[in-house]
Amino acid sequence: MKDNYMAGSAKNRKTMMTLRIIGAVMVTLVMFFPVYWLLISALKTQSEMRMAVPTFWPETFAWQNFAEAFRVIPYARFFSNTLLMAVGTIILQLNVALMAAYAFAKGQFWGRDALFLLVLAALIVPEQVIFVPVYVMMSKLDWLDTFWALIVPHGASAYAIFLLRQAFKSINNDVLEAARVDGAGRFSILYKLLFRMALPTIVTMGVLIFISSWNSYFWPLIMTNDNDMRVLTVGIAMLRDSIAGNEAMFFNVIMASSVMAIIPIVLVFTVMQKHIVAAMANSTFK
Repeated sequence: MKDNYMAGSAKNRKTMMTLRIIGAVMVTLVMFFPVYWLLISALKTQSEMRMAVPTFWPETFAWQNFAEAFRVIPYARFFSNTLLMAVGTIILQLNVALMAAYAFAKGQFWGRDALFLLVLAALIVPEQVIFVPVYVMMSKLDWLDTFWALIVPHGASAYAIFLLRQAFKSINNDVLEAARVDGAGRFSILYKLLFRMALPTIVTMGVLIFISSWNSYFWPLIMTNDNDMRVLTVGIAMLRDSIAGNEAMFFNVIMASSVMAIIPIVLVFTVMQKHIVAAMANSTFK
C-alpha cells in the first residue's frame, strides 16, 4: 500500500513537472513570436511582404534591406545621436542618484524621511504632465535641438534614487565608520567603497537607464526639430510616415531598421546579465 502511494505520488509530481515545462515553453513561444516575426520580416523581399498569405520563413534572404535603411534615412547619424543621449543620461543620472541615495541612506539631517517621500511621490507623475514647463525652460535656455535638452531633464530619477538607497541601507554602517577612521571623505566613501559594494545594483540601474533612453520617443520628438539631432526612434517613425500608404512595399525596410535598433539593447543586457542576476539575488529591501 505504501509503495503504491509513493509510486502514485512520484507519478503525480512527474506529471505536474511535465505540465509546468509545457506551459513555460508555450508562454516563451508566445512572448518570443513578435521578435521572431520582426526578424524574418526584416529579411523578406518586397514581393514576399505583399503576399496575401504570410510566410513564416523568408523564401529569399534580402540582406540588402539593412543597407536600404541607411539609404532612405541618415541612420548612422540617428544611431550616434541615440548613443550619445543614452550614455550622457547614464552618467548624469547615476551620479545624481548615487549622491542622493547616499544622503538618504546614510545621512542624518532634519526632514530626511519627508524629503525621501517627496522623491517617491515623483514616481507617480508621468513625463507628459511636466513636459510643457520643462519645454519652456529648455527654450529660454536656448537648449532646443541640443543634447542638453535630451539629457539634462532626465538627470534625476526617483526610481534610481530609491533602488540605490535600498542597496546602501543594506551595507553595515561599521564599514563606513572604519573608512572615516582611515581618513576617507564623503566622496571617497561613496565612489571608492559604496560604489564597489553596490556594483551589481548600479550596473542593473545603468542597464535600465540605457534601455529607457534608447527607447525614448516622446521626449526627443518634442525637444528636437533639426534632423541632425533626431534619434533612432524618431527617425524610424519618420521613415514610416514618409512612406504612408506604401507600407506594404517598404515594411521590410522598417523592420530592418527596427532590428538594428534593438541590437545594442540585446548586447548590453547580455554582457551585463551576470551583474543583473547578482543584484536580484543580493537585493535587500528594508
